[in-house]
Amino acid sequence: MRNKKLYKVTFVSQGKTLELYARHVASSALWGFTEVGDLVFEQDRGVVVDPTEEKLRDEFGDTKMLHLPMQAIVRIEEVEKRGALSIRDATSGEKIMPFPLAPPRSRGH
Repeated sequence: MRNKKLYKVTFVSQGKTLELYARHVASSALWGFTEVGDLVFEQDRGVVVDPTEEKLRDEFGDTKMLHLPMQAIVRIEEVEKRGALSIRDATSGEKIMPFPLAPPRSRGH
């Protein structure tokens, strides 16, 4: 029977605070690490695309198991249902735009 528990894992990586949902969280066999596996992403829902979801799916979609250093983990929550994912700046907490914005247009050229 498949484990029905769902965890929201918030961790810091490369200056960003990332949120992922997973069905498996446990102490890793690697000392000082926590393993996070069976990552949960939204199924394609037609035309509407969440760029944050796509960026995280591109980065972690083929990952079987993450081994996160314990000091990188901000919080692990057991939740009832999945919410929106986010990527934030680790120092300011501001949401990071997953796609670059178009540069400003130059005037008079």
